[in-house]
Amino acid sequence: MQWLEVHPDLLSEFPDLRAIITKFKGINIKSNNSNIGIDELISNITKETRSKYTLENLKEVTIIKAYRSFFWKVGIDPTKTRPAAEALIRRILAGKPFPKVNPLVDAYNLSSIISGVPIAAFDTRRLNGDLKMRRAVKGESFLGIGMENPQTLTGVEVVVEDEKKLVAIYPYRDADYSKVTENTMEVTFLVCGVPGVGEDVLESAKKVLIRNVTNLCQGTLVEP
Repeated sequence: MQWLEVHPDLLSEFPDLRAIITKFKGINIKSNNSNIGIDELISNITKETRSKYTLENLKEVTIIKAYRSFFWKVGIDPTKTRPAAEALIRRILAGKPFPKVNPLVDAYNLSSIISGVPIAAFDTRRLNGDLKMRRAVKGESFLGIGMENPQTLTGVEVVVEDEKKLVAIYPYRDADYSKVTENTMEVTFLVCGVPGVGEDVLESAKKVLIRNVTNLCQGTLVEP
């Protein structure tokens, strides 16, 4: 198991803060890629999700509460910006279709729905060196996926960086420069934990992720 390095100052504030690093190679995520079983998988997970949760009780689910609590502590309002897994689950409970994008994004979004754990994805070839987690520095800039202009950070945020740039506001938004595209062949995932979410939950989420990526993208797991 490969765990993300967390800065000691951040660990002193959040002793149980952790994330699993999982890497794949040989990924095929072309939009016209033929993947047997994706529609059936989406249908099954949608039915299971609607039988497991309701919109009324979702915010009281233990794992959902853990991510919401962490969001408040790092300057993110979870009533406006939902944790990724919660947002996907809410979409399904509201009767909306699963947001199909491409086999890779579908694979880790489905894994988040099943596990309740947010998952970040980066194009490994765009990364420089090892990833590390720390508090943001007030005034530093971050350009996330889908953002027209960079965001100036306040210093309360938790961020993930490689040796050159920020790659994510944790566990909320990934950077534009390291995002996966249809040409991505090597992927680095973060299975994103927060205080109150045990290692066993993260390890289970990793297993689901491995299964889905292998089945939908023909990827090969890279052992640490």
